[in-house]
Formats: sequence, C-alpha cells, structure tokens
Amino acid sequence: MSTPAFLRAMLANEKPMFVRVVQAVIQPGLEHRPDPKSRCSREIIEHLIGHNLDMIELLDEGAIHHRMHVPFDTVDEAASTMAETFDAILERLERMDEAAWSETAAFMVGDDVIMEAPRQQLAWLLFLDSVHHRGQLTTHLRAMGSRVPALYGPSADENPLR
Repeated sequence: MSTPAFLRAMLANEKPMFVRVVQAVIQPGLEHRPDPKSRCSREIIEHLIGHNLDMIELLDEGAIHHRMHVPFDTVDEAASTMAETFDAILERLERMDEAAWSETAAFMVGDDVIMEAPRQQLAWLLFLDSVHHRGQLTTHLRAMGSRVPALYGPSADENPLR
C-alpha cells in the first residue's frame, strides 16, 4: 500500500467519527467553554473545518495558508461541511502519487512560512492535530448536556458495557 493510500484508509475510517462528534454538539452548546483559556465548541469546530480545507489546499497546491476558523451557522451545516471536506480529501488522496507526496510544501500563517516539510509530513500533522481537537470537542459534550458518541469502542451514552 502506498503511503497516500495508507492515510486515505485512515481518514476513511475516521470520517464518520469526526462527523458524529460534530453532530453530537447541541446548538446552544456551541458557545460552551470549559475554561476562559479554552476554545469554545464553535471555535474548535471552525478550526477542524479549517484543517480539512488546509489539507485540500496542501494536496492540490503543495502549500497551506492556514485557516484558524471557518465560520458556520448551524451544527447541521458544520457536520455537512465536515463530511464534504473529508470526501474531497479522500478523492485527492486517491490520485496522489508518491512523487507529489514527497515534495516539499510550505505551512503558512498569513505571509509567514511557519515550516517547510514533505507534503506527507504536513498531511499527517494536520490529521493528528485534528484528532487532538476532536478529543477536545468530545470532552465538551456531556458538560453541554449532550451525549458522547461511540468512537473507538462503546460509549457509556450509546452502548454501555455492563
């Protein structure tokens, strides 16, 4: 299996989990912030969508112009955008060859190059950081009055082990 195909397989497996966590956020819970230093749930979702758009740009152009926040109006819109952007990433990874995957790419914030690394390294960085932020969002769910979906195993809210 090629390395782009391996990331594609991982993302195909992770896509429904990302969408389920976003769908679990209740509309009034979008402004939930567990601590003044923490991002609120809306900001985390905006950041996750931004990571997916960054990944699309990385795969298409070999550069990232980092998006900290991509606004949305409703949880349904955010979940739909999350699913659509995952599909776009999966389609691009299907076509990615090893040569392009190994090319040096730039990660930019504004006009500043934060780092340059092989495209594959930046892709994995985005994915792993997204998993981290999904975990942050998951910790908000019960506190906002929602239910935690099952991810890698049963959730006490969906499929409790007894």
